[in-house]
Amino acid sequence: MEAEELEREGSEPEPLEGTDQKPEAAEGQEESEEAACGAKKRVVPGIVYLGHLPPRFRPLHVRNLLSAYGEVGRVFFQPEDGFVRRKKKAAAASAAGGKKRSRYSKDYTEGWVEFRDKRVAKRVAASLHNTPMGARRRSPFRYDLWNLKYLHRFTWSHLSEHLAFERQVRRQRLRAEVAQAKRETDFYLRSVERGQRFLAAEGDSARPNGSWSFAQRPTEQELRARKAARPGGRERARLANAQDQARSSRGLLAKIFGAPPPSASMEEP
Repeated sequence: MEAEELEREGSEPEPLEGTDQKPEAAEGQEESEEAACGAKKRVVPGIVYLGHLPPRFRPLHVRNLLSAYGEVGRVFFQPEDGFVRRKKKAAAASAAGGKKRSRYSKDYTEGWVEFRDKRVAKRVAASLHNTPMGARRRSPFRYDLWNLKYLHRFTWSHLSEHLAFERQVRRQRLRAEVAQAKRETDFYLRSVERGQRFLAAEGDSARPNGSWSFAQRPTEQELRARKAARPGGRERARLANAQDQARSSRGLLAKIFGAPPPSASMEEP
């Protein structure tokens, strides 16, 4: 029996050196596949746009409210225009009775919130849109609604470029307004100098009559007065007025009684 067992052991093939490397190669391939899947499933940030921001709403508030749904990255709020801010500040000061310390806070018009994962941003924008901001009864933003919109294929660099473009446009508009005001000021100063020269040259002997006189065409009343002042002019004017009145009265009677006009009656004889 022992001899038969030894023969069987001798007949069994010995494992080759390359057979031990197959599991190791399979493990390396699996690791590479996992790395490729991880690269495919990399986290892409997403940006949500806030179209409505209630008064006294700060970036800290939106971060605290939205961090419960996912990790929040950068937050940017667009402040309101300086002209509107000054008007609100003046109104608050007048309402406070002219006191220096008026209850005025800097407000914002719109905002952008970046989430670390764009899937979370899409879900937040779809679920919280047109819902109350504050869940608690004592929250100052309970009666304000979320106005959220997910910006597809929008990155934070696009926002930076947009803000830089708006600043450049604002600077160009300010330069144009300053240049326009400067042109108007120069024109006013030139007009003032021209007027001063005109007033200073009133006593100039080289100018005829020593004044800037000019002839004006006579008016209709002046022409009538001249005609009436001529000999027989008044009588002619009276006759012309009487003839006009007679013609108007004859034409009126002809229209009323159906008689032929005065021109036809004059032609018959």
